Amino acid sequence: MSLLVKICGLSTRDTLEAALAAGADMVGFVFFPRSPRHLSLETARALGVQTKGRAAKVALTVDADDETLSRIVEALKPDILQLHGRESVARLRGIKQKFGLPVMKAIAVESAADLASLPFYATVCDRILFDARPPREATRPGGLGAAFDWHVLENLELKLPFMVSGGLNAGNVAEAVRVTRAGGVDVSSGVEHAPGVKDPQMIDSFIRAARATQELAIR
Repeated sequence: MSLLVKICGLSTRDTLEAALAAGADMVGFVFFPRSPRHLSLETARALGVQTKGRAAKVALTVDADDETLSRIVEALKPDILQLHGRESVARLRGIKQKFGLPVMKAIAVESAADLASLPFYATVCDRILFDARPPREATRPGGLGAAFDWHVLENLELKLPFMVSGGLNAGNVAEAVRVTRAGGVDVSSGVEHAPGVKDPQMIDSFIRAARATQELAIR
């Protein structure tokens, strides 16, 4: 199975085009006011049109209510909803039923104990995203450039597709995939030269490094 590459936190036409041209499988758009990558609905609408089916559109939200999700879905027309907050299993089930879209649940990881909720989320989710647990004082749950100990996932037996995120960059993505055997990788701050400011060259380098990992696995 091909390794999925997701570039998250895109906010401009130029950087979105860089991700699409480099062959990103998923492009992520953040709807969380505390994030430097937060998008207005107007910008999201334009970027959604630009994507034109060239990659899967992912809408990232954090504990959003139905009204907020409705506005996002109407503007972006996402292919999948990424839920990055403290959403319960029941909340995920309700979102799937209401919006009829696949959901990807982010799970914050620091140690093996953080995987305790995984069997419950796996009954509802279409995909899991493992991200680094943020520091207690953090104002947002992700996009902080911190990695977690990938060995926590080393012997994970999960039939559900999953991705890894948190502190990834072109230099370490190969090791992350090797250790976790993840089916996908997700990067945001690792392709930025300033918080919220994506770098087209770094995007290209990351995707090339991820694809090279896949080619080595085939050999």
